[in-house]
This record gives sequence, structure tokens and C-alpha cells, in this order.
Amino acid sequence: MKRTYPFGFRLTFVMLSIMLLIYAIILAKEFLYPLAFGILLSYLLYPIVNFLEKKGTPRILAILTGILFAALVFTFIGIFIFKRISLFTDELPFFRQKMIDHIDQFQSFINHELGIPGNSLKEFLLGNLMNVGTQSEKIFSATTGTIFIILMQPVYIFLFLYYRTKFAYFILKITGRNNRPIVVKILKEIATVVTRYMLGVTTVVLILCVFNSAGYILIGIKYPLLMGVVSALFSFVPYFGNFIGGSIPFLFALLTEDSLKYSVRIIIFVYIVHLLENNILSPNIVGNNVRINPFVIIIGLIMGGMIWGLPGMLVIIPFLAMLKIIFKDIPSMQPYSYLLGTRGTRRHALTIENIRKFGRRFKNKGQGTSLSAGEAGDE
Repeated sequence: MKRTYPFGFRLTFVMLSIMLLIYAIILAKEFLYPLAFGILLSYLLYPIVNFLEKKGTPRILAILTGILFAALVFTFIGIFIFKRISLFTDELPFFRQKMIDHIDQFQSFINHELGIPGNSLKEFLLGNLMNVGTQSEKIFSATTGTIFIILMQPVYIFLFLYYRTKFAYFILKITGRNNRPIVVKILKEIATVVTRYMLGVTTVVLILCVFNSAGYILIGIKYPLLMGVVSALFSFVPYFGNFIGGSIPFLFALLTEDSLKYSVRIIIFVYIVHLLENNILSPNIVGNNVRINPFVIIIGLIMGGMIWGLPGMLVIIPFLAMLKIIFKDIPSMQPYSYLLGTRGTRRHALTIENIRKFGRRFKNKGQGTSLSAGEAGDE
């Protein structure tokens, strides 16, 4: 006889298991998130490696070629950013003095106009500016750790791509012969969706590097190329990336430029870029490969940021897509796939089709007619 447990006991067990899993993920952060980046970068390079292998290139040589190509691209970007940062640090004393002058002006404004003492604000900001040198050891340590993680990525990528067939057969063996068709379908769909997503997002970011740099040149702020590239890199984070990246040139202009017009222009420009990416670039380049509803994406970004910080925000969406694919092909988990996906709200979406339906409904309301079941239906 199958033993059943009370609902409260089962709910407690599930919640406790989730909490322990999250705690374990946080503890293993330094190991897991470089591994997660390695998996996603492997999917990014998979089309190149697979193409070379189909042309008869040995797997090892194909993988090394793909890694070398990626290394050259990332090295070029890294050198470009490093050179711009070097020029920026040369003028850091000048910018620091400009920041101090602007802080003094802001303090005078709030004292005179609002009657609020601003000494504490000035002391806080200046204290942080003057203590930059004392933090050099921590910065060096963090940089060393980051360099180690970057150097480990080619190793992870090579191993994931080299052993990808072995990993697939391992999954097939542990899931059993009866489940083989479903598992093969899941693995193929994950490979297709994640690869297209990574290629699409990377293409969007490269386009925004050029577009942002051109925009900041026209706005007239200092170091427009550096600001354009750095702000575009944050676009790997959906929804919030443009605003997080745009805050960097905004704060730089606010603290170093003599006029507020530059900061206002940047705000307008960042909003235009946000509309451009979300309504033109991403829908046409990235497409609907992930198909996760915005509510889940926002919750996932917040949770990823709380657990792993910025790396968590960067990797959470592709892994949610993988989870959705797995849920979709397992009958008992399909309700969770439905919850993660975009189905179920089509008739409420602001689309041309729905606007036309609303117009017809409004027109026919006085005639006592109604829409057909097909028009009123929902996915």
C-alpha cells in the first residue's frame, strides 16, 4: 500500500529542499557560475565547431579553431576597453576635482533652497573618493580572481564541446530506454534554443556597441567609445541591462560635465535605445526562441542577482529556457512549463489583431452580436 503524507508535510519538505538547494548554490558560487558561463559559451561556439566537423575537420582541431576565433574577438574587445580605461585613469585627478566641485555646488543648493544640511553627503562622497588608493589590495585580489575565471573558460568550453556526445549518452543511459525519444527531443530542443538565443543576444550587443558609441559621440561627452561599449555589454541582461549600462555614462556626465544638458541627453538617448532594442533588434534578431513571460524573467533576474550578483543575472534566462523545455516534455511537469511560458495571455496582448477584434466587438455591441469562439479564444 502506497503511503501518503499530509499536504502540509509535503509542502514543508518541498520548501525546505528549495531553501537548502539555494543555500548550496550560493556556497558554491565561485565554482558554479564560471561553469555556467562555460556551458553558455559552448553553445555559442557550437555552430562553428559543428560546421567544421561536418566538413571533415577533426573534433579537437574544430574546437580549438572555434576557441581561437572567440579568443581573438574577446582579446580585441578587452584591449580596446583597457586602452580607453588607461586614458581615463590618466585624467582621474582632473575628474576627481570636477566631482568635488559639483558636490560642493549640490551641497550649496540643498542648504540654500531646501534648508537641509549637506555636510554628511559631502563627507561620505569625498571619503570614498579619497580612500580609493587604500582599496587597491582588494581590487587586485578581485581582478586576479576574475582573470583566473576568464582563463578557465577555454578549458571548460573545450571539455564541454569535446565530451558533448558522451554527456548526451550519459543522460540517455540514466533516463532509461523507454524515455529515450523524449530525452533526445529535449536535448535537441535545448541545443537549438540556447544556441539561437546566445547568437542573437551577442549580435544585439555588438550592434549596440556601435550605436551607443555613435550616440555618445553626438551627445558630446568624454570617452564616448568607452562609455558606448561598456554600457552595451550590460545589454546581456534583459529589460534592465540598458538602464544599468546607461547609468554609467549618465553618472559620469553628471559628475564631470559643466552642464546638465549632457545628462538629460543621455537619459533621452538611453530610453530610445531601450525602445529600439526591445521593439526592433531583439524581436527580429533574438526572436521568440526563449518564450518566457516577462513576469518570470523579471523575477528570475532579481533572484539571480540576489544569489550570484551580476553573473546570476547574465546566466539566469538561458537556464530558465532549458528548464521550460524540460518541463514541457514531461507530462507531470507541463503545468510549470505553461506557467513559465507566454501562452495564456494572447487575447490580452496589445497587438494589431486584438485591436481589430476590439473594434469589431465595439461596433457590433449595439447590434447584439458577439465574436466567434475562434476570435475570443486564447492560446
